[in-house]
Amino acid sequence: MNIERLKTICETPGAPGFEERIRSYVVSEIANYVDEYSIDNLGNVIAVKKGKRDKKVMVAAHMDEISFIVTHIDDDGFVRFTTLGGFDPKTLTSQRVIVHGKKDLMGVMGSKPIHVMTSEERTKPPQMQDYFIDMGMDKEEVLKFVTIGDPITRERTLIEMGNCINSKSLDNRLSVFILIEVLQALKDVEIPYHLYATFTVQEEVGLRGAMVSSQQINPDFGIALDVTIAYDVPGSKPHEVITKLGQGAAIKIMDRSVICDQRMVNYLKETAENHSIATQLEVLTGGGTDTAGLQRSGRDGSIAGAISIPCRHVHQVIEMVHQKDVEASIQLLHQAIINMDQFDWSHQ
Repeated sequence: MNIERLKTICETPGAPGFEERIRSYVVSEIANYVDEYSIDNLGNVIAVKKGKRDKKVMVAAHMDEISFIVTHIDDDGFVRFTTLGGFDPKTLTSQRVIVHGKKDLMGVMGSKPIHVMTSEERTKPPQMQDYFIDMGMDKEEVLKFVTIGDPITRERTLIEMGNCINSKSLDNRLSVFILIEVLQALKDVEIPYHLYATFTVQEEVGLRGAMVSSQQINPDFGIALDVTIAYDVPGSKPHEVITKLGQGAAIKIMDRSVICDQRMVNYLKETAENHSIATQLEVLTGGGTDTAGLQRSGRDGSIAGAISIPCRHVHQVIEMVHQKDVEASIQLLHQAIINMDQFDWSHQ
């Protein structure tokens, strides 16, 4: 596995609506593997590899990461913010962040010290409004570089832990990595249908990039790539687990935004079985992914499903995946693309 590529992808900033840097990196990585690519008005990267027959397969991986945005700078130079995407506030205490102003500046999430909390405050879970960003500078110095509307991302490096990968923003930079890896593997391979490898924007704030790009492409088939919940940890009940690390790629059945087309579910199951790829089934009881945009935003709708990668600690400061599951997801997507004309799509 190309860990250095994944590390670069995860550590490159790209808040929703501010995906410029990660988009530039994606374009530099895919340009030699596709027949053409374009960037639409919203910022989606749409890369096309032409197939033998005139059907369209859209595979989407979103580039944005959960982030923050500057809303206020107080008289002492402390920065207030709001969120871009969903966070668990309790995970933010004393975490480092990067404020992307005129230059990148480090900050730390500050909050009230436990020593001066009331007994009532100590028993309450922290709320997002309890935090501020301490940049170690006074207001005059902060204002030289930072203004209202500047994006803020988390500061964490990617590391390997045993057989796992631990990093910020594996949601969803891992899928960006997987899609690039598959494009590279398909470079000299003839595929049955036109492939639209789409790196979408603003998924974390409402699937916006997927909806816009699907309207343009109007795909016949849609496959979204994203992480999913692996709640296979102490304290979890069997019905809460969703997926487990190390048990293979997850084939999505449904989440809160989509019920996957059973033809795509069955096709992915059959493909995995034919090629001895480890998989598990995913019914996600909360949240959604670009799958919904792919399914219903094109003019004709699409036969849509998703390959999900089990992930622990989702939407926290760090996230973790198993290398076997990443490899299985790459294999499943690769085989799904090259064998798509071998399946009977006429029956639901």
